[in-house]
Amino acid sequence: METVGGDNWRRRTRSARAYRKQQTGADESNVLRSLSVGNTEDGHDMEEDTGLFKQDNLERRAMAPRYSLLREVGRGTYGVVYEAVARRSGAKVAVKKLRCDAPENVELALQEFWALASLEKRHQNVVQLEECVLQRNGMAQKMSHGNKLSKQYLRLVETSLKGERVLGPPEEPCYLWFIMEFCEGGDLNQFILSRRPDQRTNNSFMLQMTSAVAFLHKNNIVHRDLKPDNILISEKSGTPVLKVADFGLSKVCAGLGNPNEGEDQIKNVNVNKFWLSSACGSDFYMAPEVWEGHYTAKADIFALGIIIWAMLERITFIDGESKRELLGSYIRQGVDIVPVGEALLENPKMVLNIPQKRRSCMSDGVRKLLQDMLAVNPQDRPDAFELQVRMDQIICAA
Repeated sequence: METVGGDNWRRRTRSARAYRKQQTGADESNVLRSLSVGNTEDGHDMEEDTGLFKQDNLERRAMAPRYSLLREVGRGTYGVVYEAVARRSGAKVAVKKLRCDAPENVELALQEFWALASLEKRHQNVVQLEECVLQRNGMAQKMSHGNKLSKQYLRLVETSLKGERVLGPPEEPCYLWFIMEFCEGGDLNQFILSRRPDQRTNNSFMLQMTSAVAFLHKNNIVHRDLKPDNILISEKSGTPVLKVADFGLSKVCAGLGNPNEGEDQIKNVNVNKFWLSSACGSDFYMAPEVWEGHYTAKADIFALGIIIWAMLERITFIDGESKRELLGSYIRQGVDIVPVGEALLENPKMVLNIPQKRRSCMSDGVRKLLQDMLAVNPQDRPDAFELQVRMDQIICAA
C-alpha cells in the first residue's frame, strides 16, 4: 500500500469544507432538549411531543418522531450524525442533525433533502431517507417536498435563494433532522483499509457503485461529491452492501423538457447535457472540467474512476486536516502530490499510468475501462448506463 502525507497537497479541499461548522457539546445538548419533554440519563430523546404550530392562521399539531440518540458516530461536511433507535420498533437508524442558520448551511441541507425526497423508488446502493423533521422553538414538523403550507419551509427556501438569513434572531435556531437507514460498517475507507485485499469484494463493490450512479443519473441526480467518505457499508444481510450517501452537494437536474411534451418527458432529462457551474467537491476526486466550473454528470464518472482505481490498488494519502488515511489516486510532481483532475487540466495530453503498481492484479478490461472513465474530455467517458453494462460484462468474464 502506498501512503503519502497530506502536507504536500497543492490545495485544500474546496467548497464542501468551507461550509463545515462544528457545534459545541453545550449547544448540542440544548438542541436535543428543545425537541424532548424530558431527557433520560442514558441518552437524549427525540420524543413524540405534540404542540400547536400556527400556519396561515390555522393551528396545526406538530409531531416529532420518537427516537433515542445513542452516540455520535461522525461529523460530516455540515452536520452531526448519530446512531439512534426508534423507540416503538427498536430499529436502529442514523439521525443527522443540520443547523439551518447560515445560508450556505441551509442550501446544503435543502439540496440533500430535495435529492433524497425526489427518489420515488428505493435502490439498495443508495442510502434511504425515512423522514425529515423541521424543528424550531421546541416544536417539530415533518417535512414534505414543496410544502407550500409551511412558512418555516418557505423561509428556508428563501434563505437559500437570497443568500441571507431570513429566519429571525440567532437565539431561535432552526434545525433539520434527517432519519436514515443506519450503516454499521463505516465508510469505504475504513472497510477496505482494515481488511486484506479480496478480489471478490472488489468486484462486488465495483458493480454496486456503478449500479448506484446509474440509478441516480436515471433519476436526474448528479452527486458531485463522490468519494470513499460518502460511500457507507451496511452488513445487515451478512454480506457488505454499499450505500452512496451525503447528498449535500448534489444537484437535481430538471426543467430541460418541453412543457408541451408532458410530465413524463420532463422527467426524462439527459443529465449528460445539463451543464453545471459550481466548482464543488473534494480535490482528489474532481474531474478536470469541475476545476474550470463547467461540467455535466460525466464528472461523477471521473470521480468513480478515481475511487475504483484507488480501491483496487490501495492507493492512499493522509488527509492534512483530519489526519486520516484515505483512498485516492494522484499524480506525483516532484515532492508534491496533485489531484488527477487538476494534473490533467494542466496537461491534457498526459497519459495516466494505469495500473500504477508493478505487481497489480488489475485485468485488461478494468484497466481500459478506468482509462475511459478518467478521460480528460468528458465526451470520451462512458455515461453511467454504458458504464454499468461494461462493468457487468467485465466482471462476468473474470
